[in-house]
Amino acid sequence: MAGQPANIPVRYYTRMGEVLLKAGVDLAKVLKQADLGPDLLSQPNAMLRIDQVEALVAATLQISGRPDLALDIGYALRITSHSVVGYAMLSSPTVGHSMRLLARYFRLIMPSFSIRYHQNHGFLEFEFQPAMHMTQTCLIFHLEAMVAGTYVALGDLLGEQLSAYDVYLAIPKPAHTARYAEMHQVRIHFLKGWSATGIRLRFASDIMDQRPVLSDPDAFRMAEEHCRAHAEDVLASGKVADWVAKMLREATDGIPTLNELAQTLNISARTLDRHLAMEQTGFRTLFHQIRHERARQLLAIERFTITQIAYELGYSDLANFTRAFRNQEGISPVAYRGLQLGKSH
Repeated sequence: MAGQPANIPVRYYTRMGEVLLKAGVDLAKVLKQADLGPDLLSQPNAMLRIDQVEALVAATLQISGRPDLALDIGYALRITSHSVVGYAMLSSPTVGHSMRLLARYFRLIMPSFSIRYHQNHGFLEFEFQPAMHMTQTCLIFHLEAMVAGTYVALGDLLGEQLSAYDVYLAIPKPAHTARYAEMHQVRIHFLKGWSATGIRLRFASDIMDQRPVLSDPDAFRMAEEHCRAHAEDVLASGKVADWVAKMLREATDGIPTLNELAQTLNISARTLDRHLAMEQTGFRTLFHQIRHERARQLLAIERFTITQIAYELGYSDLANFTRAFRNQEGISPVAYRGLQLGKSH
């Protein structure tokens, strides 16, 4: 998993409160059992620690007695629940623009999960992975809500243009499986024991060229500028190195360069380097650190060959990857994989 972001925006759990009230559940009792303030969910700029989220989920499930409640919460979310990023997605010229924008900015609006996507053999695959440690109960709750929320968001984006797609969900088959039939055009696959811990969505790749029903060039430009401004807030946070590390971890289609990350923040590469130097690090240091971290993660996944991993990480050939990995880890990629797979058997 990636780093451990400190806080999660409470706005994602405001809808939880609305769903609980609609279902006749005593919201005040839930908040009290979770040791949270009675007005917390109505504070738009409030943040929650992961332990508070875990307590909220546990209390919600216990008091409601509804193991399927996460689906209702997901259905209650709209694409605009994702702050200005949601508005930018709706107004994007194509779904491809929308997906790339979401992948770039998602961790700024929902730090507990990361997004990665890639195109392969005529398909587009999108993955949601937890970016912080949480209890199994809390994780399953979020994954179910995200499957339903993604279904709603795609409906907002494409309307009746949406074609059937597959969802691979890394949880045991729940008792309320029948409720997933409410998601028309969605083929659900429960994958207990899948090596990943999140969600993989698979679409026909031509979805990238489809035009969102509310596509609007002027609105898109304005929303994208707001997204950039949101990203620039990291410059004032004094945690630019943390942000760069996150962006490197969540990169798709190759690890981004210093120039590309600087463009995201609307600053020069030299200015970004200065910010990193003020935090006692540099882009090259972070780049090599994260690339090695990703190498270790990929080597633990048996279906990827060593050569595939080398090219995925941007190495020109297998020998360069092997040399770089040995320099940092002390053993070759092949030996490291053998040790990791030996632990899992």
